[in-house]
Amino acid sequence: MFVRFAAVALIAASAGAGTMYLATNEAGAEYQPHMRAALGSLQSARNSLNAATADKGGHRVKAMEFVNAAIDQVNRGIAYDNTH
Repeated sequence: MFVRFAAVALIAASAGAGTMYLATNEAGAEYQPHMRAALGSLQSARNSLNAATADKGGHRVKAMEFVNAAIDQVNRGIAYDNTH
């Protein structure tokens, strides 16, 4: 139960951090449909992993960490492109 709670807390913290990058979309910045599509797919994967049962030998939690890291990198890529 604690592992599931910790995973949910990690996801919530990552989601909050990701909104920082999405909020920096400047006027005239490129929409970046492929990056945003990837972001949507990753968020969907995160939701599916979160809904899965926890008895996966730690692999579900590790996958969630990788998906959260990928979401962060996509957000950073969008933010970078919007400023360069």
